[in-house]
Parts: sequence; structure tokens; C-alpha cells
Amino acid sequence: MKTYQEFYGCTANKSDACLVRGILAEKDYEFVDDISDSELVIIHTCTVISTTEQRMLSRLKCFKEKKKKVVVSGCMASVQKDLIKEILPDALILPPRFSYQINELLQGKIKSFTDKDKTLFPKQYIDTNAPITIAEGCNFSCTYCITSLARGKLKSYPISQILQNIQSALDQGCKEIQLTAQDTSSYGMDKKTNLGHLLRDIGNISGEFRVRVGMMNPFTCLKNIDSIIRGYSDSRIYKFLHLPVQSGEDLILKKMNRKYNSDDFINIIEKFREKYHEITISTDVIVGFPTETDEQFNKTIELLKKIKPDITNITRFSARPYTIAKKLKGRLRTETVKKRSKILSGICNEISKENNKRHIGKKYNVLVTEKGKNKTFVGRSENYKPVVIREKVNIGEFIPVEIIDASTTYLVASII
Repeated sequence: MKTYQEFYGCTANKSDACLVRGILAEKDYEFVDDISDSELVIIHTCTVISTTEQRMLSRLKCFKEKKKKVVVSGCMASVQKDLIKEILPDALILPPRFSYQINELLQGKIKSFTDKDKTLFPKQYIDTNAPITIAEGCNFSCTYCITSLARGKLKSYPISQILQNIQSALDQGCKEIQLTAQDTSSYGMDKKTNLGHLLRDIGNISGEFRVRVGMMNPFTCLKNIDSIIRGYSDSRIYKFLHLPVQSGEDLILKKMNRKYNSDDFINIIEKFREKYHEITISTDVIVGFPTETDEQFNKTIELLKKIKPDITNITRFSARPYTIAKKLKGRLRTETVKKRSKILSGICNEISKENNKRHIGKKYNVLVTEKGKNKTFVGRSENYKPVVIREKVNIGEFIPVEIIDASTTYLVASII
């Protein structure tokens, strides 16, 4: 059966998409690039904020017009089945935690979903980047988060199985391993291990490749911070830390149920930078959380100016269904939130640009990962900085370069 697939949102969704492709490829399903050529459509949805939800609903309406058989997976398939069925009453619903049951679903053989390790199933990777799921779910419920409701409680996968998945990806020609979970630093909290142990075991795999560690919650990172920092020591692990702070004001963090304070966040950053001086820091901020005052917003600005993260992902507060934050009083006016978002974006862009300028003149060994605009190529340096190369190179190659220019979001390099 000719199958068309789309995925949105986090790397976990991309990982599920690779799992679905791997299972169906063994059943002689053929994946096509044009929906018009397909008999079956599979969409891995995201519903982290309302604008993303609306985009998903728009896609479902397009599929309805195409009159295709549709499977809906991703977070909407867990928490918003009613919205899906309003548009596509005949859609097959596949909750993301059970994406490995795609074949049984299509055959109409599922009486109930059964919990298994995703690491046990074949994957077919889409490009040179391989998203490897190390855990599913989360044991903590941030008051604004719908994802924890969609993905369930934490389930860490055995290290031996994760290593097998990584080796399989490398055997398929992948060069960048992206470790993914709702919170990678939660890994092992339901077992007698932790992320640091996993990283050190990955270091025993031979070959030329890179590893990107996905998002960590500061609360869980603190619990095993020394082990995690040691785990980063392998040269093939990108010196990159995605650590969402969400707010620089402790009362707002408490209302978010984040379980750490701003000093904890600063402490983690300082410890990583002490060991890895050029580590790239990425963080996330929610602007306009209910009751956030100007003074509290200014504390977030102060924190970011102090930390100077390389990347700051700014999201305006979005009230998600079934979450505690949706019921909170003190919702801010849209105009206020937009204004704060604009102010913060300007500040963070300046910080990012200044940080990137410091890399001019430095030399890196860049892994080329994709084609860029205007016949350029894009790769990643050892600290996961996006690097634009104007010369002709091959995707999957490691290229020695010197940084010759920098913008807010990327570096420009010349081959040495």
C-alpha cells in the first residue's frame, strides 16, 4: 500500500515516525513523497500550543478533502480524539505510546493497546539524523503542559536496547544520533541508572558520529548532574545543553510546578560551562503566564542577561485543555503578552548574535547534515552550532572549517 507520512513537533514524534516506517516497510508498505500518490495517510500530530493545534486541524481537513484512509498519531491522538473525530470520523487513532502497533491497527486486530518497549521494533530513518527514543512519558506535571498527559508516566528503555538502536541507525548510514525523551535527564529514574551512565555506554560504540542530547528539566538534571556532566566527556557528544528555564521568577516557577528555582538553573549552567567552556546553551521561556507582573517579567530578562544563552525559544502562554494552568485566574491581555514577547525577542537576538560573533576565527570539524538555501550546505560544529558552508560538500561528511562570519542564528564557514 502506498503511504504518505507527516510528522510535526518534537524529536519524539520524528522517532515515532521512523518506528512506523520501519514496521510497515517490513510489511511491504511503500512510502511516497506526494500525498496524491498515496492510499494511506499517517500524521504524527503535535498540540503543545493552540496555534499548533489549529495547524493540525487544518491538515486533517485537507486529508478529508483528499478522501484518503487516515491514521492519526502523536499527542492529539491521546488527548484530543474528539477534535480528530469531528473532522475525520473514520480516522484510525494511534496513541503515540503505542505507535509500534500500527500494523495491527491497520489490520483491525487491536482489542486493546499493550505496553512494550519501543526499542524492540525496527526503524527506518528518514535522513542522516537518527532520533533515538530513550524514554517515554514524564513523572512531573507542569501546570501548563499537555504533553505529559498525552505521553503518560515515565518509562525508561534498557540501555542495551538503546545501544542496539543506535548501532542499527549507524548501520543505515546515519551520522547524528539525537537522544530524545520528554525529559532526557529523567532517564533511569524508574530504574537503577541515569542519563550519565547511558552516555558513557554510548561512548563504547565505535565509529565516527555525533550525539545530541535532548531537552532536560533542571529539576531532574540536578539529581544526577555530576554523572551527566561526566557523560558528556566523549568528543562525539555535542557540547550542547537544552535546559528550559521557562521563567526567571521563582513564584511563577512555583505556579508552573517546575520544582526548581532560578538559582538552581544558574547553578547547572555554571557547572556545565566550568567543564565545557564553549558549550552551547539553549533555553525556553514562556511569556505571559497567568498573574505574571512587569516586575516578574523583568526578572526573566535579568536572568537571561546574566546567563546569556546562545538560543532562547520564546513562547507566549497558551492555555491547553485539561491542564491546571487553563483554570488559573489572572490571565494577561493579549496585547501585554505580545509586547513582552517582542521585547524579550529583541534582547535574546542581541545576546545570540554577540555569542556567535565570538566564534569568528575559530576552527571546527563540522558534520554536514542538510542542504541549505542558495546552494549552500548546513552542518553542526562540535558544540552544535549551525554552520553554513558555501562550498560543495556531501551530506554526512565531516569537514574541517574556519568560521568567517556570524549572524543571530548561524555561523558561516570556509573549508580549511
